[in-house]
Amino acid sequence: MKPLMAVITALLLLGCCHISMASVQNDDDDIKGTYIVHMAKSEMPASFEHHTHWYDSSLKSVSDSAEIVYTYENAIHGFSTRLTSQEAELLMARPGILSVLPELRYELHTTRTPEFLGLDKSADFFPESDSVSSVIVGVLDTGVWPESKSFVDTGMGPIPSTWKGKCETGTNFTAGNCNRKLIGARFFAKGYEATLGPVDETKESKSPRDDDGHGTHTASTAAGSVVEGASLLGYATGTARGMATRARVAVYKVCWMGGCFSSDILAAMDSAIADGVDVMSMSLGGGMSDYYKDSVATGAFAAMEKGILVSCSAGNAGPTSYSLSNVAPWITTVGAGTLDRDFPASVSLGNGRNYSGVSLFKGNSLPAKLLPFVYAGNASNSTNGNLCMMDSLIPEKVAGKIVLCDRGVNARVQKGAVVKAAGGLGMVLANTAANGEELVADAHLLPATSVGEKFGNEIKKYLNSDPNPTVTIFFEGTKVGIEPSPVVAAFSSRGPNSITPQILKPDIIAPGVNILAGWSGAVGPTGLATDTRRVEFNIISGTSMSCPHVSGLAALLKAVHPEWTPAAIRSALMTTAYVTYKNGQKLQDVATGKDSTPFDHGAGHVDPVSALNPGLVYDLTVDDYLSFLCGLNYTAAQITSLARKQFSCDSSKKYSLNDLNYPSFAVNFDSTGGASVVKHTRTLTNVGSAGTYKATISGQASGVKISVAPETLRFDQANEKKSYTVTFTGSKMPMNTNVFARLEWSDGKHIVSSPIAVSWT
Repeated sequence: MKPLMAVITALLLLGCCHISMASVQNDDDDIKGTYIVHMAKSEMPASFEHHTHWYDSSLKSVSDSAEIVYTYENAIHGFSTRLTSQEAELLMARPGILSVLPELRYELHTTRTPEFLGLDKSADFFPESDSVSSVIVGVLDTGVWPESKSFVDTGMGPIPSTWKGKCETGTNFTAGNCNRKLIGARFFAKGYEATLGPVDETKESKSPRDDDGHGTHTASTAAGSVVEGASLLGYATGTARGMATRARVAVYKVCWMGGCFSSDILAAMDSAIADGVDVMSMSLGGGMSDYYKDSVATGAFAAMEKGILVSCSAGNAGPTSYSLSNVAPWITTVGAGTLDRDFPASVSLGNGRNYSGVSLFKGNSLPAKLLPFVYAGNASNSTNGNLCMMDSLIPEKVAGKIVLCDRGVNARVQKGAVVKAAGGLGMVLANTAANGEELVADAHLLPATSVGEKFGNEIKKYLNSDPNPTVTIFFEGTKVGIEPSPVVAAFSSRGPNSITPQILKPDIIAPGVNILAGWSGAVGPTGLATDTRRVEFNIISGTSMSCPHVSGLAALLKAVHPEWTPAAIRSALMTTAYVTYKNGQKLQDVATGKDSTPFDHGAGHVDPVSALNPGLVYDLTVDDYLSFLCGLNYTAAQITSLARKQFSCDSSKKYSLNDLNYPSFAVNFDSTGGASVVKHTRTLTNVGSAGTYKATISGQASGVKISVAPETLRFDQANEKKSYTVTFTGSKMPMNTNVFARLEWSDGKHIVSSPIAVSWT
């Protein structure tokens, strides 16, 4: 079986490693599949001493052979089990059963960022001692490489007394692998094994150990210790550090070679809640169905009730519209932007023209002369030979030459391995229209560089016009100060929100391109089986990488403001995010080359120093979210599945999705009607000094008139709350028209900013 990292790398390097969750059930009535059973705990008959006895009795009433895989105590009330489709239908009819949902499979959605975010100049703002060290970040991923220097516990005090978790023993992992930094490590494989059979312990560790790299990378990004002299093969040399270097880390291994199964994810969330984590970081996907059907959304609801902020990646399905996942309003959804750092490697042609590209290749350089150059499509008998698929190149036409391959389908680094196997000396990898000008650097196995679509097309013209084309590649190391930056990554998933259009997502963007962080010692930097190199740090890209940035920043804010709710922390991050560069120009989208929009960047790019003192926040309680569910017209059973308690919507009350106290605005007009009016009510809580805030609307918003009442809010004391209403008066506009604006409240010291997206559907 292919190592999971190879599969993920293939997907990641195509810009699509966060895949929509998929059912793993079989329609054959005799075939068993895994189901997650939600129970109405309050309906347990008095004859049962404990709810687990009731669960077991309910299961045995429909199947003599079925056994409980997991019992869930915190994330949901219920259990998971293996049933045929007929048995599942019978169980659904039993008393106290809220739902019987099929198992879903999820996939994983990787030095410079502390400086880029301003944390290097802000040590005085963020305490790095007792308060931060009491915060625990739980990371649900592929596990951890505990020997990584990112998890050294030098100078850390005793483990917080709030911690109830443990360090589990398994293949190549003992309790001794944990320390005062890495305070917990668990693994969850029962759901995986129920579907795919036993974990092959000769290929991956049945333990918290990370044989893949992804989990170590995300955990060290969120809260890795300070490591001097870090680099990948000499690239991005400097001091590596997580966002919250003094926070504690607890890892929960839920992803295996065969994927990440919802029964395992839910069990990990269940444990993380009980263990006492403060922040839950999940760089994996799903979440593109109703919230009560999505295990991440249901588990996150329970975590939110316990005061745990849940940060999730938005997905890597951009720049397609409606491609977001993890969009529940109680989840902080994170998209990806670039850094101001690059790894240039230029292409020099025989005609004297030079074209810039990027590469992380480190090894024997090319000979100091121009070499023969060939297009892969002309050196293959395959119809898609231009893609440099496995065994597609003709060695006699490739040997001793540099090969131009087109990007697409298979992993970028794998294309280089194909060229090398056929005797090629190097590779130029050209983007097609699918990826445009977005460049992601790779630790290639042979001298290689990636170029954008425009340069790729010009290089192909040269190849087609010169009878004896030649080329060489120059590797220029690491460069910083690249402008403009950040720009929204093309792969970053985009809005609008396909489940609840009234909630603008993503919430925010953070660094997610070419991120240096810790790595597993079990695989090479490319994840390919043929890559025998071993590195302590790796540079990879994806919303998987931007998510733990926000998770770590949330931990810092939690340490400074322990009384803040998850909604308050998210609000502080969102309302202080920026959408313009220092020169006043708007953030750019690499996919279009134009200004990015709130559907791309949400509230904007995270600015942690400003988030520390936001002035005002938009707070939310559990009751607010319950009212939101009523506004979705969820049934009592569906709400109970999420809330884990009996709750009925008030039939005499009119619930409006527009009134959820969210730090952003998504307004939807019917394009088939005439002029219409939509109102949104919000409440601001003062978390700063006394002051008077005035509202202003900025940005072009043709087709809609926006007014705020009242236009001035006076706050005299801490935690004081004031409400206001925004009225949107829309004129008739064509279907699929989107316009954007921004609402700002300012007292002269703080700017509390909210994005506005207005759509005609």
